[in-house]
Amino acid sequence: MRRQKHLTVEEVHELIFNRVMEERSTDEEDSGSEEEETHEEVIDVSYRPNSSSEEAPTSPTSEMEEGFEMEENEYEEVESEMEEVPEVEDRTYFEEVEESTDEEESEEEDPEMEEYFQSKNEKMIWSSIPPSDGRRMVTAEKAERETSRQGPTLYARSRIEDIRSAFYLFLPKAIEESVLNMTNKEGQCVYGKKWRKMDQMDLQAYVGLLVLAVVYRSSKEATASLWNAESGRAIFRATMTLKMFHKISRVIRFDDKDTRKDRRARDKLAPIRDVWDTWVSLLPMMYNPGTNVTVDERLVPFRGRCPFKQYIPSKPGKYGLKIWAACDARSSYAWNMQIFTGKPAGGISEKNQGMRVVLDMTEGLQGKMITCDNFFTSHALGLALLKIKLFMVGTVRRNKPELPPALVSKADRARFSSKFGFTETHALVSYLPKKQINVLLISTLHRDAAVSDRDDKKAQNHRRLQSQQRGCR
Repeated sequence: MRRQKHLTVEEVHELIFNRVMEERSTDEEDSGSEEEETHEEVIDVSYRPNSSSEEAPTSPTSEMEEGFEMEENEYEEVESEMEEVPEVEDRTYFEEVEESTDEEESEEEDPEMEEYFQSKNEKMIWSSIPPSDGRRMVTAEKAERETSRQGPTLYARSRIEDIRSAFYLFLPKAIEESVLNMTNKEGQCVYGKKWRKMDQMDLQAYVGLLVLAVVYRSSKEATASLWNAESGRAIFRATMTLKMFHKISRVIRFDDKDTRKDRRARDKLAPIRDVWDTWVSLLPMMYNPGTNVTVDERLVPFRGRCPFKQYIPSKPGKYGLKIWAACDARSSYAWNMQIFTGKPAGGISEKNQGMRVVLDMTEGLQGKMITCDNFFTSHALGLALLKIKLFMVGTVRRNKPELPPALVSKADRARFSSKFGFTETHALVSYLPKKQINVLLISTLHRDAAVSDRDDKKAQNHRRLQSQQRGCR
């Protein structure tokens, strides 16, 4: 409620005087017609007969003075009545028009009680409400306006004429010539004089058949069935013989085998390092990602011999090569990639690997929102990305020292409930989809405690995260 306005004595007298004069003027207008008809009676009333003798009518001046004396008495009576009126009635009289406005202001002046949560390492303080100093983060819409156009780059559009030219943007002549030279060298070592030197047409035919096998979803199908005269596909038999296909698969190489031993001592990816780095460097040149970029891991199924083959039981293939990838969340285009080769040559495990991977994968990006899972997400990563004008949103593991125990705890929490914590740069939400499951989400972009109006009552940034994490899958 708005504070009651106190009036001075002069202001009270002025208000009462104006009110009395308005009433008298109204009464005079209502009785104007009656005064014209009974003019003589009005004159008689103006006389003040005395018991002793008849006196002349009073003058207008004396009548006005007498009227003012009566009004002064009325002022005193009304003023005394106002002193007895309670403060609530006084507010109703003077501020009745502003009553609805006062109620709205009273709600605004009653802010939510702010709570503070201390982190596990006692180095950070989280607040239950966003900071009110005006230093708010850039919204997703503004970040999207600052980014370049999503889709193929100008470099790619100016060089694409047909499907063939689009394909060779990713397999340029430099890579093609390197593979041809190394493959012919290995073919001569294995087959000797029986080896027929491969040319550009042979390599293109071989790569084309590999692409067709993927298109036909025949990656796990036996090669003999692809060349079968009855159940196979005619295009495979028309391109090359099955024996030639096996021979090329046996000798195809991507590096110089004579110098591989020295390079492999320092780099486990030495057999394909040159070709891989050249190919990966072309990916950002062909496509501009949108506002949302997802950084995640991908397991390429593989059961052959490899020193850095990984076993991930949660993946469909379980065994394979793990690749870090930064993908556009909408089109799933791989903008940057990196193969995980296990521990370094020294055998020392890498510290802060998740943070290092995200910074490597997003190098060259600005104004984007990076989505990642709890393996990568941390408070330090959010600060590092903000320095290069990138924002972060992702789930976070509950054992992180920067998290407050009050939000990690699941005790006395209802299902579908959310608790929020804020710092100058980060927003943290604790969400319980089930009674014994606590999902923690941290963001450097979202600065409010908005909750979905659906039945699950998820935070708005949580629902957005789920749709963006599919980019690398």
